[in-house]
Amino acid sequence: MQFLKYPGMKYSWFKKFTVGIALFFTFLLFLSIGTLLFVLSPSEIFSALLSEEMLYSMKLSVLTSSISTFSVMCCSIPTAYALSRFSFPGKSIIKTILGLPMAFPELVMGLALLLLFGQSFLGPVLEAVGIKVTFSKLGIIIAQFFVAFPYAVRIIYSTFEDINPRYELVSRSFGYGEFETFRHVTLPMAKSGLFASGVITFARCIGAFGAVLVLAGGSYMYTEVLPVTLYLNISYGNLEMAITSGILLMGIAFLAILSFERFEGGRL
Repeated sequence: MQFLKYPGMKYSWFKKFTVGIALFFTFLLFLSIGTLLFVLSPSEIFSALLSEEMLYSMKLSVLTSSISTFSVMCCSIPTAYALSRFSFPGKSIIKTILGLPMAFPELVMGLALLLLFGQSFLGPVLEAVGIKVTFSKLGIIIAQFFVAFPYAVRIIYSTFEDINPRYELVSRSFGYGEFETFRHVTLPMAKSGLFASGVITFARCIGAFGAVLVLAGGSYMYTEVLPVTLYLNISYGNLEMAITSGILLMGIAFLAILSFERFEGGRL
């Protein structure tokens, strides 16, 4: 519910206070972000962008994030639909477990994945068939997947919740099956939310750091994605590369949020 502003209505002290707080901290946030843009000259940023390390990092980030995003969307759509439309034993537990990765640090997720795919559990089984997850490019994709999956489920779940089930009941009354109804009725109505979820998922994958670092390692020009490039170059004291990596990640995040606001089909 929004309060209507009538002609002649004066600003109360409370309204001035809340608006002032919003403006002040937004300005501080903008100022802190803006420092990245003005520390380096355009020529220094351009030089860092064209370096061999940065080009490798960008290509690997886009490739792994694209694969992870596709995998996340393929798994999160049926998961979110099941949680939104069906009742089954353990549903509340599943929703709770899916929400856990959003509440604890990425490093915890990375440690859990390292133990799962390491030598104690699934690692030896997978390595027996020639699949190596830890400290590999595949590890990047798996880490990105598990970091982004809960966010995608949450957004798509909200999208399906906003679609009135009556449309699906009408389709079923005409003799269409569950899958046909889902494909021809529900998905088209959810396309804006699915697009927004895909954009946010891609940004979440490309910005994943803690889980990627623990599971895949931070090997120079091997498992070096953009957040790892930032981390490594800060460690080396190479601020040009670190700041350029930060600018790229910030730009991707800005475009993701802008797209989400534009095409949002559900609420977080």
